[in-house]
Amino acid sequence: MAYIVYLDNVALPVTPSNLQIVTTNKNTTLDLINGSEINILKGSGLKTVAFECLIPQTLYPFAIYPEGFKDATFYLDILEALKNDKKTFQFIVSRESQSGQPLFNTNIKVSLEDFTPVEDAGSGTDIKVSINLKEFKEYGTKFVIIEPEIPPVVADPPRPVDPAPEPARRLYTVVSGDCLWAICRSQLGDGSRCWDVAASNGIADANLIFPGQVIDLTGY
Repeated sequence: MAYIVYLDNVALPVTPSNLQIVTTNKNTTLDLINGSEINILKGSGLKTVAFECLIPQTLYPFAIYPEGFKDATFYLDILEALKNDKKTFQFIVSRESQSGQPLFNTNIKVSLEDFTPVEDAGSGTDIKVSINLKEFKEYGTKFVIIEPEIPPVVADPPRPVDPAPEPARRLYTVVSGDCLWAICRSQLGDGSRCWDVAASNGIADANLIFPGQVIDLTGY
């Protein structure tokens, strides 16, 4: 089987001989009071990717250079930038069978956790780099605005309306020589009101009143 590994759309010149993609476990094991255990199943954690690759300093026939030969500095600078710039990128593995038939591919957004270049005298001027990646999942912060609870407005019960106070009674006691016309003139300022006063007091004849009689002038 042949496969090509891409880091941020850059193909590694030599395919790693060993590649590990591990799905981490998020399950929780709890000890019960009786000494037994239970396992609380949860979703999987972030995938981790680990491999070691050869960065040749010499143009080998088995190496891949889609855009021409690049020395080790080119690839090390890319790794350095991915780490320092805190940049996420796509980790892609393209697989083909020996007959050239496409197989399943891996395409994961990752971050570069660490990388370690190793120079080995047995490898001549070539450099081996140990690389560790971790899956990156997009996330966002949500803001929840909690409106303060406004209590319902309860209208005050209508206040009872105090009845208008009754006007003070205005009474007049007839004396000798009085007539109703003269009384209305002196008390009300209008003698012609004598007929209204007579009607409200039950006096049949406005000209017939007698001493000691009480006449109600209230409301006039």
